[in-house]
Amino acid sequence: MEKLQQQWWRAVKSHLSYKNATILVCLFNIITALLFLRGFFCSSSKFATSHKALYVHVKESEDIRRAMVPLDLIRRVREIRQDVNVETEQIQQKDVKQTAAVDLISRLNNFRSNSDTGSIRALEEWRKRKMERARQRSLVKNGTTSSQK
Repeated sequence: MEKLQQQWWRAVKSHLSYKNATILVCLFNIITALLFLRGFFCSSSKFATSHKALYVHVKESEDIRRAMVPLDLIRRVREIRQDVNVETEQIQQKDVKQTAAVDLISRLNNFRSNSDTGSIRALEEWRKRKMERARQRSLVKNGTTSSQK
C-alpha cells in the first residue's frame, strides 16, 4: 500500500509543475467566480419583484405626502406677510414723525416739571415777547407791501 502511494505521488509530482499548478488555481478561481455571479444574479431576480414593489410603495407615499401639502394656504400666508411688511414700513415712516413730536413734548414737559417757577415765568415772558415781535414784523411787512402797491 505504501508503494502504491509512493508511486502515485511520484506520478503526480512528475506531472505537477508550476505552470500546471497555476492553471489549476486559475481554473478554481474562475469556477468560484462563476458560482458567485450565478448566485448573485439568481438572488437578484428573486428580490427584484420585492424591490419594485417597495419602490412603487415609496413613490405612492411621496405622492400622497405632496398632495397633503396645503399650497393655497402657504401662498396666502406669504401674501399676508408681504402686505404686513408693506404696511409696517408705511407705519414706521409715520411713526418717525410722531415719535419725534412726542419726544419733543415729553422733553418740554420734563423740562417744565424739573425747572422752578421763576424760570418757567421767564420762559413764558420770553415766548410772549418773541410772539409780539413776530406780529409787529408781519404788520410792518404787510404795511410796506400794501403801501408800495
